[in-house]
Amino acid sequence: MSTHHGHHHHSPLDVHEQRTERGRETRKVALVSGVVNLLLSLAQIIVGLLASSAALVADGIHSASDLLSDVLVWFAARHAALAPDEDHPYGHGRFETAATLGLGIILTLVALGIVWNGFERLFDDDRATPGRLALVVAAVGIAAKESLYWYTIFAAKRLRSEMLRANAWHHRSDAISSVVVLVGVGGAVIGFSSMDAIAAIVVGVMVAKIGWDLGASALSELVDTALDEGQVGEAKQVIMGIDGVGSVHMLRTRRHGAEASADVHVQVAPHLSVSEGHMISQAVEDRLIRKVEALTDVTVHIDPEDDEDAPACRGLPLRVEVLQALDTAWRDVEALPAQREVRLHYLSGRIEVEVVLPLRSLTENPDTMALQSALEAAAADLPWFGPLRILYG
Repeated sequence: MSTHHGHHHHSPLDVHEQRTERGRETRKVALVSGVVNLLLSLAQIIVGLLASSAALVADGIHSASDLLSDVLVWFAARHAALAPDEDHPYGHGRFETAATLGLGIILTLVALGIVWNGFERLFDDDRATPGRLALVVAAVGIAAKESLYWYTIFAAKRLRSEMLRANAWHHRSDAISSVVVLVGVGGAVIGFSSMDAIAAIVVGVMVAKIGWDLGASALSELVDTALDEGQVGEAKQVIMGIDGVGSVHMLRTRRHGAEASADVHVQVAPHLSVSEGHMISQAVEDRLIRKVEALTDVTVHIDPEDDEDAPACRGLPLRVEVLQALDTAWRDVEALPAQREVRLHYLSGRIEVEVVLPLRSLTENPDTMALQSALEAAAADLPWFGPLRILYG
């Protein structure tokens, strides 16, 4: 007996509300940091050009790339929060992943440009010295970025959003790059004019590293990465704690955005009714979705025996064919009442047969042992015929 069944413990409405709420919050955070980054990058690029500081311009481009990332985050959060539809039955979580990948690629390209520009400037002897104003803007940049980091990381933890966490680290690394710029501009103002170009190169390399890391993690998710070992272990424990579950095998998980889905084979007692097996599968789903944080979708396959070890029942005949064969084999057994119910159990590569006879047939023919021997002998030639039981009821 085997039931396939996928079902959500929150009604799909709850999951959708959760997604919408998450989408709204994520967009709010993106909006705040977007406005800050827009003002900051404008200030950095304009002042950098006026005060001729390559490092400050590089930082301005860095901030602008953040602005781009905020726009992407906003757009992706909007898309990822949509309810599942016909084209995307598992929800739209991958939009978030795809946006992260795009962002990683863009950042890496921008970084190469910054580094190239920095080297050109490093070997250019008559470069201008940055003015004082560049120092002020660099300092303001540090303060703005660090505040954004704390604001975003709190939101990321609250909403369990990988994308927001990436965005927060982005702000933190920006604050660090603004420190590098401050040192570079400061050095150049004092008279070490090459320090500004060196700072620009360092910032460029930092941007490249961020882009590479983001792209790599998004890529691993697009190729269906499983949940980490801790969560998979936790899921197994949850399943084993459910009444009626004998063992668990073939537990597979995969992430899509902040959510994950799982499918699992659960072994139950071999002679359970279909409905009881189904109840156990529902219990497994409900409890997994409740207990394991990321899971929102679980499919359970019920096994009557460990299908990795036991001989397979694939290819055995189905009911209609079995009953025809049995009727033919048993037609000469006089004592077998015409009124009977036959139950089949497909176990260990054979078919166990239960024959349920009406109670009154006991009075007509009390010798059950003789009947059983006659039936077994008559069906002995059937290759799939397993143990036989006679029940009355």
